[in-house]
Amino acid sequence: MCRLIFWLMVVSALLILYWQPWVAFPRLLEVYLPQIQLTAGVFGLLSSVYGILADKNKGYAIREHDFSYRSGVIFQSVVSQPILRIQHVELKHGPIDRHFGLASLEIFSAGGAMHTFAIPGLPEKKAREIRSYVLTHSDIAAND
Repeated sequence: MCRLIFWLMVVSALLILYWQPWVAFPRLLEVYLPQIQLTAGVFGLLSSVYGILADKNKGYAIREHDFSYRSGVIFQSVVSQPILRIQHVELKHGPIDRHFGLASLEIFSAGGAMHTFAIPGLPEKKAREIRSYVLTHSDIAAND
């Protein structure tokens, strides 16, 4: 949805530039501005449709000994992380996420500086539950 709103604003700005009477643009720009508008509109529509399809193909699973995350439209991938190797779990919220009560859960593995995977768009309560489950479960599994 954010992609669609962004591209609608881009196309609207291009339309305002095309119809504004105050500044005269070079003839070449006036000729190609409608094609630029059409290209931006088509690209925005395609990227929004791709985003919707990509969001529908994302999923996660929490099992007894591992945590898995699936994503991808054309090239699908499944990343599984054993709970014993989870170093820490972070919750992140941007301003838009906070407004809608969402959070992104990032899982970090032992030995890596970057997160193994991130699950965006989780309800904040659910993200906190998953975080506490993984941290509690990894402590219990480490003591076995």
